[in-house]
Amino acid sequence: MIVDGTLPDSIERAAAALAAGQLVGLPTETVYGLAADAGNDAAVRAIFAAKGRPADHPLIVHVGGPAQVARFAATVPDFAQALIDAFWPGPLTLILPRRAGVAGLAAGGQGTIGLRCPSHPVAQALLAACASRGVDGLAAPSANRFGRVSPTTAVHVAAEFGDGLLVLDGGPCQVGIESSIVDCTRGAPVLLRPGQLGRAEIERVAGQRLRSNDELATPDPRASGTLASHYAPRARLRLMDAAELRAALQVIGTDAAPLAVWARTPLRPTPGVLLQRSMPQDAEAAARELFAVLRQFDAAGAELIWVETPPDTPAWEGVRDRLRRAAAAD
Repeated sequence: MIVDGTLPDSIERAAAALAAGQLVGLPTETVYGLAADAGNDAAVRAIFAAKGRPADHPLIVHVGGPAQVARFAATVPDFAQALIDAFWPGPLTLILPRRAGVAGLAAGGQGTIGLRCPSHPVAQALLAACASRGVDGLAAPSANRFGRVSPTTAVHVAAEFGDGLLVLDGGPCQVGIESSIVDCTRGAPVLLRPGQLGRAEIERVAGQRLRSNDELATPDPRASGTLASHYAPRARLRLMDAAELRAALQVIGTDAAPLAVWARTPLRPTPGVLLQRSMPQDAEAAARELFAVLRQFDAAGAELIWVETPPDTPAWEGVRDRLRRAAAAD
C-alpha cells in the first residue's frame, strides 16, 4: 500500500511497523529501499527472502546522522570521518569495521558494515521516528528483486512487492542511482562502487587518492551492488558506441525481436524499433532517468535493449557502471 510519506501520520505508521519487525518501502535521494530494523534478525531475514537475495550479500544500514555511527562501527579512520563531515547526509556509503555483536546478519556475516545517512526528508523523518522507538538504523537495500532494476518511484516498489507492503511515497528519486561506496577498512580509501559523487570530490576530502582493489594485498569486503551482473532488466541489454548503434539499426529487420533504444545521439525513427528514448546529454539527468527508462522498456514488452555507451568521463562513471553490470546479465 502506497501512502504519502510527507504526512506525519504516515511516518508514525511506518515507524511503528518497522519497530514491530515489518518491512517498509523507503524513499531516499538515490533509489527506494526495502527497509527493516537492522538489529532485528527476523526482519533482516525477511528482506533477504523478499528480494531473493543471498544471505551473504550484505545490506547497507541507513542511519539518521553521524551520532549513530558508533552504534554500528567499532572505529572510524580519520579520512572516513572527513568524508562523513563533508558528504553526510548524502549519497555516500562507507564500509567500516563492525562492532562485535551488532547487525551481523545485515552485514552478511562480515566483520565490516556499510553505513549511509540519506538526505531525503522522508527518510530522515522516518529514521528519527524509528530512533525514538529504539531502532537505531534501518537495513535498506534497493526495493526490487535481487539483481534487477532498482526502483526510483513508489509505484516501482509496489509493482515489485504488491499491495501488502507499506510504501512511503516521497516522489521520484533525485539522484536515481545508488550511492558511491568507499571501503575505509584497509588503511586507504577504496572505491567499490561509483555513484553521483565523483572521484575527485572524494579524494579532495579524504586527502588521498582512491585506491582500487588490485592495488591492495588485503581482501576486499563484500558490498552491495558490486557483483559483475546487476541492475538488469528482463530484456537483454547491449551497449554500443554511436557508430555501432547506427549501423545495427540500418540492418535490423521488421521481424526482429521487440527492440527498445536509449541513445544520446539523435536518431531517426526506425522501423522495427518498439520504443526509442533520448538519453539526456547531462550525466546527472541521465542517472535520474536510467532505471525508470529500463523499467519502461520492460513494461512495453521489449526483448532487446540497445543503449549508446555513455562518455568515458568522470561525470558519467556511475551511469556507465550500472549499464555495464546490466549488460553483463545477458
